[in-house]
Amino acid sequence: MDSPISEPDEPGLAVAQRRDRFLPRAFQSLRFRDFRLVWMGAFASTTGTWMQMVAEAWLVLSLTGSAFYLGLTGFLGELPLLLFSLVGGVVADRSERRKALLGSQYVQMGCAFVLTALVALGRVRIEHLLALVFIVGTARSFGGPAYQALLPELVPRETVPNAIALNSIQFNLARVLGPLLAGAALATFGAAVCFGLNGISFLAVILSLYLIRPVYRPGPTRDSVWMDVKKGFAYVKGQGALWQLTILGFVSAFCGIPLVTLLPVFAKDVFHLGATGYSAMMAASGAGAVTGAILYAGFSGLRRLGRFTLRVQVVFAGLLVLFALSRNALLSYVTLFLCGVCLISLFASINSLVQLATSDEVRGRVVSIFMVAFRGGMPLGNLVAGILASKYSPSATLVALGALLATTAVGFLLSSSGVKKL
Repeated sequence: MDSPISEPDEPGLAVAQRRDRFLPRAFQSLRFRDFRLVWMGAFASTTGTWMQMVAEAWLVLSLTGSAFYLGLTGFLGELPLLLFSLVGGVVADRSERRKALLGSQYVQMGCAFVLTALVALGRVRIEHLLALVFIVGTARSFGGPAYQALLPELVPRETVPNAIALNSIQFNLARVLGPLLAGAALATFGAAVCFGLNGISFLAVILSLYLIRPVYRPGPTRDSVWMDVKKGFAYVKGQGALWQLTILGFVSAFCGIPLVTLLPVFAKDVFHLGATGYSAMMAASGAGAVTGAILYAGFSGLRRLGRFTLRVQVVFAGLLVLFALSRNALLSYVTLFLCGVCLISLFASINSLVQLATSDEVRGRVVSIFMVAFRGGMPLGNLVAGILASKYSPSATLVALGALLATTAVGFLLSSSGVKKL
């Protein structure tokens, strides 16, 4: 008599239990003090950085009125990652990673205050902006490998994918809050306030880095920097699927990031929106990214993560094309939200696979190699997108990038690649 009643109830109970476990599982890395401190500091700083990025893009358009200069600004901001990240990875493995990261934050803070002064005094020119963007990118090329290598020190190994997802959450929460604050500040006070607030925000992450207790202590070495770089490449080659993950990271960044870079052009020229409308479009993309990061954090223990990654890339390619062709504002906002969900899930899953396949003593170098591919795809994609958008149109540019993104993912799925077996 009991079994006909209990059997239907058990699936419902299981679903309820899974729901009860989802949120604690999604935010489990925040239970660890050092990760929590770094997370909060990074969130404050990244919010300021997004405010500056929005203000920079609008300032570039105001100074030049050119989509090409938008692309060039993005290119110069990311170019140092191609030039210096490999050295930054060696530094991250040879020194205490916290110190390398602190140096990066101080340089970026100084650049933000210089830009604040130039804009406030009315003396800013496009060459000033391009030079400062390049200096900030150089600082990030040393801070990036140190930060990525530091994260796994702050949580147990089994929690690393969750920590990566939560790091994506703070980054993309800042993508929501930063553009909204930037829109209000731009409309009310002007760009100088955005740059000044960004400079102040670096104090939060600097303080958090002084409070944590780092675990990694580098061993002595007599190898040259070049020899250490070669050892990093040898390690990546020896891990099989790591090479394929770097290719996948490059293509996803090359094709995906120009969507954000070209948003000011879509806001201004396609939908005829002002700074507030542009900020709202950025916020829609950021809200989708936050949602995607939370979903990924809750299900970070997924099996067959490689196949999941490739399928998400195909979906993202379709959404990219849909946004490019849409002339309906509501549809475009929804599509931007879904693009954010897919893009952050794609980035977080690739990053998780790379981190889990890497040992701590070479982590900085491996991450730097991955960054050259992954983050290096951003400036190249921005530059190509800026050129194509100027010569043809922003819509045609995104359609072409979506086609390349889909072709790459389908090629991996149909081949015997190691990625889809992960």
